[in-house]
Amino acid sequence: MKIAKEMRELSELELNEKVSDLKQELFNLRFQHAVNQLENPQRLKAVKKQIAVIKTIQREREMKSAAVAN
Repeated sequence: MKIAKEMRELSELELNEKVSDLKQELFNLRFQHAVNQLENPQRLKAVKKQIAVIKTIQREREMKSAAVAN
């Protein structure tokens, strides 16, 4: 998966910034959808998926660091 591979190369700070930006974009897309001005409805799904991929990567890193600490 191209998205995941690119995201794994980012630092934790960059991932947090990316999640923040994507959440803001998702909010804007939902607002546009509510007022029937959304041009590309598939973008909603894509943004949600990107957020999920990043959160999964963050959780994997968290679990790996916890395993090393034990």
